[in-house]
Amino acid sequence: MSTRRRASDRGPRPSIPHSRNCAPASVGGRANSAPTISIPLLREAIDTLDSRMATLMSQRHELETHLERAVRLQSPVLRLPSELLSSIFVMGVFGIGDEDPVMVSTLMLVCRYWSEVALNTPVLWTKISVSPHDTLSKTRRKLERSKSCPLDISITFEPRLEYTTSVTKHVINAMELIRPALWRTKSFRLSVPNRPQAHAALLRCQEDAPLLETLSIHIHHSMQDDAYSSPLLPLFKGHTPRLKSCSLTSFNFGWDRRLISNLRILKLAGYFNAFTPSASTLLSVLRQCPDLEELALRNISGPSVDSDTCRSDDLTPPPSSKSIQLRRLTKISFYYSGIGLTEQIMAHIAYPNLQSLEMCYLENVTPVLQLLYAQASTRLPLLHLRMESCLFNEIKFVNFLRHVPSLISLELVDIDDTSSAFLKDLSSSPPWICPHLEVLNVDGCTAFDWDSLRGLVESRLSVTPTYSLHSLPLPTSRVGPGSQALWTDQLLTSFAPQRLRAIDVTRCSQISKEMVQWLRMYVADVKCEPAKGVWN
Repeated sequence: MSTRRRASDRGPRPSIPHSRNCAPASVGGRANSAPTISIPLLREAIDTLDSRMATLMSQRHELETHLERAVRLQSPVLRLPSELLSSIFVMGVFGIGDEDPVMVSTLMLVCRYWSEVALNTPVLWTKISVSPHDTLSKTRRKLERSKSCPLDISITFEPRLEYTTSVTKHVINAMELIRPALWRTKSFRLSVPNRPQAHAALLRCQEDAPLLETLSIHIHHSMQDDAYSSPLLPLFKGHTPRLKSCSLTSFNFGWDRRLISNLRILKLAGYFNAFTPSASTLLSVLRQCPDLEELALRNISGPSVDSDTCRSDDLTPPPSSKSIQLRRLTKISFYYSGIGLTEQIMAHIAYPNLQSLEMCYLENVTPVLQLLYAQASTRLPLLHLRMESCLFNEIKFVNFLRHVPSLISLELVDIDDTSSAFLKDLSSSPPWICPHLEVLNVDGCTAFDWDSLRGLVESRLSVTPTYSLHSLPLPTSRVGPGSQALWTDQLLTSFAPQRLRAIDVTRCSQISKEMVQWLRMYVADVKCEPAKGVWN
């Protein structure tokens, strides 16, 4: 019975038809017992089997597709909730930074599910860029998909000849789209070639900006735009309660205090002649920014800055009650800002937590070093110091460095006063000058000789012993804060100095290739001019 059932389960077999009209063939006078088979019928039977096999293979392929999809759905990646996947997308797009960002368009090409999640994540569409390479339709799509999330808006047009004819029209059209969304703008950056284009864009910024935290206006060419030099109406109606970072380049806003008050970062650049702010104007701005953390003045020149009347003969800091207390200020940068203006600002502010200082193209900075020396007598945890194309008194500079033992990086670029005696002072026996110095940059300095540089490197080859300030004995008598800081400096400088980690001798013609090879044996990172080839 089982054999019969198995045979019946196999289904009907294709019948092989026999020919009825054919007479039996005879071979050697004897009739053949096998019936004659029709060839067309056999071919038809084979075609029937082929069609059945094709149908079964199609069904098999469909089942394999369903099986593969079911197995893929069991993957942990595809079983992630849409909310968690959306958070991962946000981290990948905004959390990595500029090193290797993940583009939203790339995420949408993975699969339909990822595309739907990306479209339903408004945060991914909050970064809006307007440039010659970004169309207005793209801006419109991002504004719609971002819904009510805070926006990061950037309008950037470089001063190129092929962009000058259409920049104004493009900027106006973009601002008409962005204007209804200014109330939810978190950062606004505008970079255009000239003032007329900037005014065309900023005239449409007359709505409140309660969420604005970062404002940057950069005008590339502004020397010949006197017709547009008058200040605009108060930007954003003067209502920017969350504004913390402000960077203005060649933009005349009448020094409205409502725009530059209670800031954390203030950067001013590109103010010349009549548009140059006076020292009293900048000091009044600093008084309204008690929590300022970074100050940068760049390319500021004019009669009120460069004249001798701006420079005071007695730069003794005012009493602490009258000086502007900037306790959170950690970075100051002066780049071609006028030595008179620089002296006035440094003489009227207190910066007990300053960590980075840059002074470039300021002529003689010896008075500023005296002010720094006075600040260091109380507290000055300076870590990075950069001076470029400046003049100073070497003795006073060395005296100042004795009071900043925390200095880690010292950059002297194109400084003619960097002599052999200065390097020998850095390599002198205890008390050490800048014992924690790790980075030395003498790019373009040609006044020192090789022996002084080699002596500096050799003097700092000793291993620094480990110690803790908490384990050191404190002075027995009660002392003031200035004496306490002086005691700590003397104690720190009595230990062996740190080993130099990096040194830059680029454009130092007195340093040969053999000398560079010697430096690389004792210094981990040595920068110098690359060797010239056959074609220079």
